[in-house]
Amino acid sequence: MKLPWTLLASIAISTTHVTSTPAKRYYSSHNYYVLEHTGDNGTPLEEVASSLGAEVVEQAGELRGTWLLRTPKPLLEPRDGESDPVIAAFEDLQARASSHLSSRSEDVLSARQIVSSVVFLERQVPRELVKRAPPSVRPPATPSAVANRLGLKDPLFTEQWHLVNGEFPEHMMNATPVWDMGLTGKGVLTSFLDDGLDFESDDLKDAFDAKNSYDFNAHVALPRPTGIRDHHGTRCAGQVAARKNEACGVGIAFDAMAAGVRILGGPISTVDEAHALNYGFKEVGIYSCSWGPRDNGQTMEGPSYLIRKAVVNGINEGRDGKGSIFVFASGNGGRQDDQCNFDGYTNSIYSVTVSSVDYKGLHPSYSEACAANMISAYSSGSGNHIVTTDRGKSECSKTHGGTSAAAPNAVGVFALALEARPDLTWRDIQHLCIKTARIVNPSDPDWEKMASGQLYSYKYGFGALDAWAYVKAAQEWSLVKPQAWIHTKTVQFNNGKMFDLGHKKYKYEGGEAIAPGGNKAKMTITKEMLTENNLEALEHVEVRVWISHTKRGDVQVELFSPNGIRSVLAGTREFDEADTGFPGWRFMTLKHWGENPIGDWTVKVFDQNSDEHNGTFLGWTMALWGSAIDPQKATKFVEPVIDNALPPSQSPPRPVINDPDVQSTTQHAKPTDDLPADHGHATGENSNPAFPSATGKPGSQEDDVDSGSGWLDHMTSLVTGQKLLFAGIGAIVTMMVVGAVFVWRRRQARQKMANYTSLAADDIHMDAIGQERIIAGSGGPRTTRALYDSFGEPSTDDLPAQRSANVNPPSARGLGFHSSFLDDDEPSAGLSPSYRDEPTGHERRSIDSPVVVEHEIPLERP
Repeated sequence: MKLPWTLLASIAISTTHVTSTPAKRYYSSHNYYVLEHTGDNGTPLEEVASSLGAEVVEQAGELRGTWLLRTPKPLLEPRDGESDPVIAAFEDLQARASSHLSSRSEDVLSARQIVSSVVFLERQVPRELVKRAPPSVRPPATPSAVANRLGLKDPLFTEQWHLVNGEFPEHMMNATPVWDMGLTGKGVLTSFLDDGLDFESDDLKDAFDAKNSYDFNAHVALPRPTGIRDHHGTRCAGQVAARKNEACGVGIAFDAMAAGVRILGGPISTVDEAHALNYGFKEVGIYSCSWGPRDNGQTMEGPSYLIRKAVVNGINEGRDGKGSIFVFASGNGGRQDDQCNFDGYTNSIYSVTVSSVDYKGLHPSYSEACAANMISAYSSGSGNHIVTTDRGKSECSKTHGGTSAAAPNAVGVFALALEARPDLTWRDIQHLCIKTARIVNPSDPDWEKMASGQLYSYKYGFGALDAWAYVKAAQEWSLVKPQAWIHTKTVQFNNGKMFDLGHKKYKYEGGEAIAPGGNKAKMTITKEMLTENNLEALEHVEVRVWISHTKRGDVQVELFSPNGIRSVLAGTREFDEADTGFPGWRFMTLKHWGENPIGDWTVKVFDQNSDEHNGTFLGWTMALWGSAIDPQKATKFVEPVIDNALPPSQSPPRPVINDPDVQSTTQHAKPTDDLPADHGHATGENSNPAFPSATGKPGSQEDDVDSGSGWLDHMTSLVTGQKLLFAGIGAIVTMMVVGAVFVWRRRQARQKMANYTSLAADDIHMDAIGQERIIAGSGGPRTTRALYDSFGEPSTDDLPAQRSANVNPPSARGLGFHSSFLDDDEPSAGLSPSYRDEPTGHERRSIDSPVVVEHEIPLERP
């Protein structure tokens, strides 16, 4: 019996688990495509490829049933908007397959067989990803007193404060006690998906794993950094695996091995990015990923289907089923109002998302906040950077930092834990983060109590990662049960629909206009649903929303649990002016980990009630992930091809033809582009909540469901973005009181002026009122001038000396008022021509009583 070629290929693939070397790409002479093929109807892969005018190159990385195809480039490339020849051939097959004429003809039947065997088809156009990396200025050295005890000869170890912090000993990765336990990362393989790795560096040559390394930018075997700015991957690898020797410093897991997978050295296609995320996944324990979409507060991007499928493949099959561990930097766009929940890599349930904390334990302004932050690790800020290996035989870096340096520090800790417990699954790694994270700055108002009683911060996640606490807990840890989940039914409002028009354009229909007080909708989770879906304990919660809006940055999205715990899924973003809305965007929150999910979950969507911009809420859905009740009934999750359609598709997944023009214009910048140049020197903070209006009483936030906090939150965000200090609600109330006092004093003064030509010296001075109040934007005490300014009046401080002498005659100086305050009809002599009664720029507006559109949704069981 002769077996089909595709069956033979699948048997060969299933019986070999060694890392395959990709075929070299020739993008200058060929066009490449990815095709996901199902042989259920017996149509061979080669027949499908032939019908499209393409040839099969190889399997797409580790994705079974997914293949790379190519065709020679035509002499004349299609212009923008014109159809690609392979895409056109498939569309022709689709048209013939759906033809009602001669439906039994051989041509139609053949077309139907081919079309039904194609699950996914995508043109590959290389694009550039974003590194999240370091800056430029050298910090002063911080010597440590423990180098002699450890017997370390590395000359810069005394400057590696993140290993031993002599000035603030409570703020470091705390790895040295783990080394004293004899754990140094031996036998653990880490992989750095970055801009290359200098495997000839004195610090890394003995740590380098060539077998599981590859350059997906140049398609050569070794990931040698070639660009002038390609030093980021080497620095990150040095943080983890730099050897104990006489070069630079040491890594946190200095006996671990390091593979380099180069993807940030230039444009890369989605199939190669997907392959990179699975490269060596049978042996690699941890993937370090310090990159993502641009951190400018304007983008909202996530991984495409192939990349999501590769991540799920790594979770299900990596490390012999224990799951690949993906560690992502949260992003460096904090100063641009960026949030890691607008990044589809960092808000994935499969990622350990790491934010930064500096050597003083403060939150650096560049580090992004969001409900998907799991932990913090130490990085640049308040005058210090991360000292590590650099590109070059014996070069060292003293300028590394950003969240892209925080993530490798976490990778080093996980490597130590995997040496102690090689059987830890990817979810055990996450559970241990949450169990052992150390609270930093406990008085920071960003900390809020969860239903479980544990504290959570949008800035710090569950706290700072501590190597010793983490590894000690890992040694005694009982492995968690397999994963289970509930996907709720998608709810549509007013027949809301979304159509993907390509070119990152969407058409929305139906839905309900976002009301002044916001729109809210409820969804009920029952005990029966948990039982039917085999879900025992809650971990991650995902919320997907369909919202059309003329200015995406005006929208805020919140989720309230049955226990009244609020998660801010999306805060306002000042610089995000996109009009594409939220086309089924997936938000994720960790703030409900361990909570009883039974009851009503409420999502609230509101904007800024702008006269210029408006939006519509079309629908939403929710996914709850956690541990299985019965491990024997647990199944592996399969990533759907299309999962953001509204209404959801009831038919089997159809082929997706991604627009090549869209991909080619999705260029990701270097991570240094959005990392502030002063990231190592700017002083951090520990007193500002990430989402000011969203900070309620810990554990008792249910009353906020009905609050119209969107406008106030926008104003707070706006002031923060302009680096002004906002005095808060209390300051507003105080000013109102001061205003009342002023009016009363004014009347008293008028009465006195009717009877006296001068005032006694012991009369109350206005200068004494409110002097210790902070002026927004000044950082100093509130003066009399500031109080005048708050009422729209100038002070003598603003006037030329020759004029100010006549502004307050002796009869008025006792009160500190201008003469104009005593005369309703005449303007002040010093009134500036530019003075206006109403504030200019971003003005405050009165807020009407909140109007909430509530949708009571009876949820059907999935």
